[in-house]
Amino acid sequence: MLKFLLDELHFRPQVITIAGNRHLFLSSPDQGPVKCWPPGKQNIIILVAHYDRVANSPGANDNSAAVFELIEAALQLRQIRAHSWLIIFTDKEELHHGEGIRDQGSYTLAKGLRDIGFGNSRFYIFDACGSGDTLIISTMADHVMRDEQGPGIVKTRHLVQRLRNQALETVRYLNMDRVGLIPTPFSDDAGFLRAGIVAQTITVLPSAEAAAFGALVRNKPDFADVLVNREVQGIYDQQRIPATWRRLNGPEDSYDRLTPQFFSQVVRFICALCRNTCGGRGDFLVVRK
Repeated sequence: MLKFLLDELHFRPQVITIAGNRHLFLSSPDQGPVKCWPPGKQNIIILVAHYDRVANSPGANDNSAAVFELIEAALQLRQIRAHSWLIIFTDKEELHHGEGIRDQGSYTLAKGLRDIGFGNSRFYIFDACGSGDTLIISTMADHVMRDEQGPGIVKTRHLVQRLRNQALETVRYLNMDRVGLIPTPFSDDAGFLRAGIVAQTITVLPSAEAAAFGALVRNKPDFADVLVNREVQGIYDQQRIPATWRRLNGPEDSYDRLTPQFFSQVVRFICALCRNTCGGRGDFLVVRK
């Protein structure tokens, strides 16, 4: 269905199968097939959203909203003939019981991207961006790496900070006043990180939930462990996780929970995030009607 929609919009997406998972690659028309890009072309901005969902869940927020927001952003980027961007709709972000991060589609995808020279690109992951008015820039990587040592981890932390700084610069450029820096549940960033590629996750929460959870993790930083390892969650801990996240992967992740009136701010953020690789132009910031 997703490929059919992209074909209808004349994007001609590439379907690339890795380890049995079907990923869709979408780039500006002038760039051609990814595998034919010349050396050096791979240092670009890559925008990622998974299109799979848990069985028996409508998957409205996780992750249909982000998929459609990236498609809308792609339409705007194409309209102004922007270049040096790539969108990947990933498969197998959701894991089944007993599976680990190496089973995630983004893990084998990231290994493949590194092999063909995309390891130095800037990766931004959009997940659960359909319910709320506050943009959340994830700090989960900081939590995961807090006790790590060695020269490799120093470089990784530098890359994490570079991605986050660009996201924050974009927020300032757009004068967005509802933004939070808090740890988030793992998305495709888990598989990417395990494969050696740093990615910055972006999500959305209602402002009240974002404020309450931000205060909680500032006072109790170790609470982020609950997001990493759900097996240790007690009923009390579960209730302290934002309600928007608790509804993911279940029947309550329905379309009536979405806040489409705020979709445009996510699209504007995505487009502005690409501005440095789009020649610095700002005329694409007007949201399509």
